[in-house]
Amino acid sequence: MIFHITTMTSEKMIVGFLGAGGIAHAHVFALNSLKFFYPEVPEIQLEAVCSARKESSDAFATKFGFKKSLSIEEFRNNPEINTVWILGPNKVHFDHLKLALEMPAVTRIYLEKPVCSNQEEERQMAQMTASSGKQIQVGFQYLQTASVREALAFWRSGKLGKPIHFDLKYYHGDYLQQSYREKRVTRLTPAPDGGAMADLGSHGISLLMAFLGENLQITSAYQAGHFSDVPADSDLFSSISLVHPENMAAGSMSASRISSGTGDLVSLEIYAEKGMLRYSSHSVDYFEYFLEETGQWTKQVVGSNYLPITSFPSGHVPPGWLRSMIHAHYLFLGGDDSKTFVPDLKHGLAVQRVVRETAGFLKTYRDFNHK
Repeated sequence: MIFHITTMTSEKMIVGFLGAGGIAHAHVFALNSLKFFYPEVPEIQLEAVCSARKESSDAFATKFGFKKSLSIEEFRNNPEINTVWILGPNKVHFDHLKLALEMPAVTRIYLEKPVCSNQEEERQMAQMTASSGKQIQVGFQYLQTASVREALAFWRSGKLGKPIHFDLKYYHGDYLQQSYREKRVTRLTPAPDGGAMADLGSHGISLLMAFLGENLQITSAYQAGHFSDVPADSDLFSSISLVHPENMAAGSMSASRISSGTGDLVSLEIYAEKGMLRYSSHSVDYFEYFLEETGQWTKQVVGSNYLPITSFPSGHVPPGWLRSMIHAHYLFLGGDDSKTFVPDLKHGLAVQRVVRETAGFLKTYRDFNHK
């Protein structure tokens, strides 16, 4: 195991969670795990949790060691909390960010994606945070997957030259099952608040922007998949065409909740002037690249290495889904990692712009095909 010691903040993190659902379970796990993976972490106090249902908040606080379960007003008026995680449903992200920004002691805000639900909220978010002085990190934790981190560092080296075209897929199959859909009705709201592109595709757009730049523009979109219990404007599968106006790289990104047999698939391919790069979450411990100069493929095995920071539990062990979230928390709480891309609110709003514009293109597609 190799450690690179970095100087993290000595500030005590007094943590408040807005949300007590499934993703909140993952975040509290990641917070509690930091001390096992990194040699230096700040002191963390689990202060308070708040959710729409008091019984959920109470149960979450008891199970995971938060000192208090609070109402939204009690949370807002708690003078101790200095670090907030926004983990509720998509439709409340804007209101909860506004609340957290108004709390005087809060200096750090972790905002789950998508950052908001409409263009007016995007505008207000940018305005509210322009001079807040508060650190905001958005929950695109796939950027912190060990192999993606190394692939991004390799891409930035320039060895592959300028991008030409690309393809990214983020596929699930769970929503093929009616019982699964019934348990997740809140995620079946109309785009851009809900749907596959907002929920899954936002991760894909984030990845593409990390590699290619945030000025990606959408040119067209279509959707597929029809179930009587799913609103037509909540996309189950959608695909968008994108272009980067500066370098004219173009390609596609698709998001699906109804692709049978895929499990949890994130697949990225970027074709460039001097070669190509590819990564798949089905082979999470490595990425691959091809160089025209040598005519050879290279399989770059990364495993669980976050060198030179840490390689716990072992560099050759494939990382799980939660490992990237732990690293995202490490960065959020002051960790230094020059290799990674840290998604701030500007990045989150750039992703949200494409998600929102996708909803408009999908409406045009549905209207054209239902004349």
